[in-house]
Amino acid sequence: MFTLNFWKDAGERAIRTAAQALLALWATDVSGVLEVDWTQAFSVAAFAVIMSALMSIAATNRGNLESASLRKGE
Repeated sequence: MFTLNFWKDAGERAIRTAAQALLALWATDVSGVLEVDWTQAFSVAAFAVIMSALMSIAATNRGNLESASLRKGE
């Protein structure tokens, strides 16, 4: 958790999670892109980022020590 690689990996996961949350909200909204409640959408994305970061921290010392993954490295 105290390495640059860990935080790069965790940051990449968090950004990807936020993008997935935004896409899911936008894709399931029946209205067009202009009618989306973007405040709520970004609020959900921010919550997803927080959860992703917490999951990465929870993975500390359980998988590859240089990564935010729970999976054991090679």
